[in-house]
Amino acid sequence: MSDWKYETDEVGEDGYEPEAADESLEPLEPGSPSVENALFVALGVGTMLFVFARIVLLAG
Repeated sequence: MSDWKYETDEVGEDGYEPEAADESLEPLEPGSPSVENALFVALGVGTMLFVFARIVLLAG
C-alpha cells in the first residue's frame, strides 16, 4: 500500500478529483477596485521604483 492519498486512476487529467467540483460555491465575479486599494498599489509601486533607483545609483 502506498502512502499517497490517491492512485493515478482516481484523478482527472488535470490532477484534480473529478467529483471535487463543489456546486455550493458561487463563482467569483470581478468588481471595481476601491480608491484605497488603488492608492496602496500605487504606493507600493512607487516605493519599489525608489528602491530600485537607489540600488542602480549606488551600484553605478
